[in-house]
Amino acid sequence: MRVIVVGATGNVGTSVVSALEADPEVTSIVGIARRLPGWAPGKTEWRAADVTDADLTAVFSGADAVVHLAWLFQPTHDPTVTWRGNVLGSRRVFEAVAEAGVPALVYASSVGAYSPGPKDSPVDESWPTHGWPGAAYGREKAYVERLLDLFERDHPGVRVVRMRPGFIFKRESASGQRRLFAGPLLPQRLVRPGWIPFMPDIPGLRFQALHSDDAGEAYRLAVTRPVSGAFNLAADPVIDPVELAGLLKTRLVPVSPWLARTAVATGWRLRLVPASPGLVEMALQIPVMDVTRARTELGWEPRHTSLQAIRELLDGMQGGAGMDTPPLEPDNLQMRLHELTTGVGRRP
Repeated sequence: MRVIVVGATGNVGTSVVSALEADPEVTSIVGIARRLPGWAPGKTEWRAADVTDADLTAVFSGADAVVHLAWLFQPTHDPTVTWRGNVLGSRRVFEAVAEAGVPALVYASSVGAYSPGPKDSPVDESWPTHGWPGAAYGREKAYVERLLDLFERDHPGVRVVRMRPGFIFKRESASGQRRLFAGPLLPQRLVRPGWIPFMPDIPGLRFQALHSDDAGEAYRLAVTRPVSGAFNLAADPVIDPVELAGLLKTRLVPVSPWLARTAVATGWRLRLVPASPGLVEMALQIPVMDVTRARTELGWEPRHTSLQAIRELLDGMQGGAGMDTPPLEPDNLQMRLHELTTGVGRRP
């Protein structure tokens, strides 16, 4: 089996490649990324390509499955760039799958594609996917879901799988995720249990997470098994401020959603943090997902709890962990200076 992984060098992509590498059914992997890594897994060949302008049909020719993971989170101050890369780029990927005659497409959607929903009653994959309009991430994930609706209608012979995971973490993603969401001013080596003075207790803050390697295994199963449709992915337990405070060994301080959003909005407008205030709103609106279908139909069982995934991220931050790929490059002073000089949240 020959598998194409688009966006193979990021947090999830590296875990998907590793899972496919371990599967004897998978004989070759083509990892596609804008910038080539130093990482060299045995079955994988690398191709430098940008989904916005590359000849993807030629790259996809002869593949048994395409896994589409590529996604831009930045620049949050220029959403036209993320729209072009995420929405128009995804459309080009889907068109190339059809033109190349690839029989299976596995797409990385997200819990962020879901419309606002309950936090106390898990929703299954039939919950509406119209996103949260205040966040570019939610808008774009929801729009790509509509593109996939049209793709499935027009290409019924292609097996399509939509993965909708919660927040995904691993130790090696620590530096990359710090750059994407917290920015260069975070003293990440001080982000450790017992060192943070308090945890904001924000009403409505409940979210789900999973380990990147467990996400990679879910994608491997989606590639190699004859399944289709959407699958929610998350590990137990559901995370709330009480769980986070216990993990960080700190106290809870009540903070209103308005104050939390205002604080992030102020930092974002002052170019102090790259994460937009819309992401805070989205986190407070997204529903808690029911993952029964992934367990029963996909045969997926996470090996890590959500707390273990977050603990790995925190451990990675303390050590400046990363991998030999451009998105996951380990933290260093030169990278911090580059973030400051290019503008926090302004350039990809």
